[in-house]
Amino acid sequence: MPEKSLEESAIRLEKLRNIIAAGVDPYPSTSKRSQTIAKVLADFGKLAETGAEVTIVGRLKSVRGHGGACFADLEDGTQKIQLHLKRDLLGASSFDFFQANIDHGDFLQVAGKLFVTKMGEKTVEASAFSLLTKAMRPLPAKWHGLSDVEVRYRKRYLDLIANPEVRGIFRKRSLIVQTIREFFAREGFMEVETPILQPIAGGASAQPFITHHNALDIDLYLRIAPELYLKRLVAGGFERVFEIARCFRNEGIDHLHNPEFTQIEFYQAYADYNDLMALTERLLPEIVDKVCSGLTVTYDQKTIDFRPPYPRISFRDVLIEYGGIDLEKYPDRASLAQAADQAGVRVEDSDDRGKIMDNLFKKLARPKIVNPTFVINHPIELSPLAKKLRRDERYVERFQLLVGNGIELINAFSELNDPIDQRARFMEQERLREKGDVEAQRVDDDFIEALEVGMPPTAGFGMGIDRLTSLLTNSHSLKEVILFPTMRPE
Repeated sequence: MPEKSLEESAIRLEKLRNIIAAGVDPYPSTSKRSQTIAKVLADFGKLAETGAEVTIVGRLKSVRGHGGACFADLEDGTQKIQLHLKRDLLGASSFDFFQANIDHGDFLQVAGKLFVTKMGEKTVEASAFSLLTKAMRPLPAKWHGLSDVEVRYRKRYLDLIANPEVRGIFRKRSLIVQTIREFFAREGFMEVETPILQPIAGGASAQPFITHHNALDIDLYLRIAPELYLKRLVAGGFERVFEIARCFRNEGIDHLHNPEFTQIEFYQAYADYNDLMALTERLLPEIVDKVCSGLTVTYDQKTIDFRPPYPRISFRDVLIEYGGIDLEKYPDRASLAQAADQAGVRVEDSDDRGKIMDNLFKKLARPKIVNPTFVINHPIELSPLAKKLRRDERYVERFQLLVGNGIELINAFSELNDPIDQRARFMEQERLREKGDVEAQRVDDDFIEALEVGMPPTAGFGMGIDRLTSLLTNSHSLKEVILFPTMRPE
């Protein structure tokens, strides 16, 4: 802590001792509020005209003036209002107690009537106050705001106090989740919860976190996706299910990745990926309009138009259009690796043909897509859980929705429900793991058994809530939209 802050904390500690010595509880358990500050401001004219007394609570943000009167600002979770405190009205002992012991940052309960100052400021004329919480450290505002991003992310409580616009971001995030829940409830989906601790980390190609359960003496994995459990529920008879799922992946941290993140996954029986593209064109506009009051948003100095319909372009064609590479002209790993090298895309010795295709897509095509675009029909090597295209089994019924410089917002496919095909693809993933691919998926025998019992034709969808929030709030790092992002220890 800076030396100046240490000095102020020592002063506050002395004030705390004085408060206790005066017989005042600096941390009482009860408080009273007649209405929020926002409600007081909304009804100000009527309340002032009738002379009604209000009782408000909140954090003291500033104090101005000396002598027999002072002004102060009080803020609760809804708004801020000015206070006027006078010795004549409060009484000498109460006013002197305020002057001697109350600091910005303290929480107060204040009662009084309303008036408008000569400067036109809506104000509460305090007739009584009580201390609710004595703050032992100064607010960030004392340091002229809080702009150091490391401090902002590590001490989010300070960030929220000092930067009201940050609170706005998380209110929008909450509205996004609320809108998602309302949408899927209307569509006839049931919200469910599936295990976070799993014996096999499946449902995505990612490296998991591992932990140990002492009583059972077994290793478990933090889930990388809820997919395989949600599909078990479809096999069990729930035809429409969704989960707002906290997931964990042991991967690098950058502006689009955090080791723990939140996504919405849903599965719909008797549907395919075309049905989900149509659903996406209903879901996204509803969220965007609710949060942004319109269907165009600005992200990274670009205007994104969320009005449907969204273009559809195949994985093969998007690489041809933006990268100049036709996958079908490079049918084996060696030829595709050479083409990637010539295009400036690095190829590792452990990269199989699917990994090379994915890297070409990520480096050459994705960054060039701004408006919402469905990239469809991915190579089978990239999609071990999706159904093959009937007309060309080298590709699968999958789409990604890309937006805002190629951010992958949604991943969805017609789900593979053939247990024999699924086992074969899991075994191919195991072969890739043996060659060094730590993100390759494992064989999940219990899931295959669920498919053997029978799962109806089903389509599944995953959308990153953190990424969507960053797009709709023009935030360029997931750390801005995750309340407590993962940070390197100090």
